[in-house]
Amino acid sequence: MQNLLQREKAALIVIDMQEAFRKVIPDFYELTAKISTMIRACRILQVPVIVTEQYPKGLKHTVEEILSVLPADQKIYEKSSFSSCGAEGFMEHLESLNASQAIICGIETHVCVNQTAHELLEKGFQVHLLADCVSSRFEINKQIGIEKMKQSGAVLSSLEMAIFELMRSSAHPCFKEIQSLIK
Repeated sequence: MQNLLQREKAALIVIDMQEAFRKVIPDFYELTAKISTMIRACRILQVPVIVTEQYPKGLKHTVEEILSVLPADQKIYEKSSFSSCGAEGFMEHLESLNASQAIICGIETHVCVNQTAHELLEKGFQVHLLADCVSSRFEINKQIGIEKMKQSGAVLSSLEMAIFELMRSSAHPCFKEIQSLIK
């Protein structure tokens, strides 16, 4: 099995980066900056981006730092299920992209990210977990969530690892533009 990301087979899933989490996720600012960088890189490399929100009526909407790097017409999938796969239209959209690799990031690691990863694995997707782009209110939950997803078959990755895998070479036409994002 190929464990390297392939641009034409990948989609980025940004899970529940919502305003209500700003004050309870200890590394929220850094997490938001990293996920914003990943979204920018995916847009440059033409990798589709899918965004979800957990019960926005109570947890509010996606934070402005994330919205500002998305296209103005970005569809955001609202959900009440913890797994993104339960959001109406989410799976249909993902399947329409012909993606077999799901790059996942967001919050919380041990709840919505974990359940999304497991459902996607069950549906035959290769899940690449950006371990430096997920978080939970408590570090132990983040650690256990990452470990459980790894044990279940998710491929552990990071922001920079994923970006460089998607490009494959410094000869890539977008290399300089991408490089400026991560310096």
